[in-house]
Amino acid sequence: MPGVHKKIEIVGTSPLSFSDAVKKAVAEASKSIRHLEWFEVKEERGRIRDGEVAEFQVTILIGFKLEHDPGHS
Repeated sequence: MPGVHKKIEIVGTSPLSFSDAVKKAVAEASKSIRHLEWFEVKEERGRIRDGEVAEFQVTILIGFKLEHDPGHS
């Protein structure tokens, strides 16, 4: 993985699971950011409604490779 990478922090949510929340966050990020390469889970938490788990929330860091513009040194 040579090159320069950047990390961003985003939060994914899902009514199904932590795993689904991660998948939704990565899928959404991939719509506007190219060269996604990895993620790491920073926090997991959830929302409780009426005594039951209503939503899973995951804060993840996503790493992606920065593009090199040959026109700029």
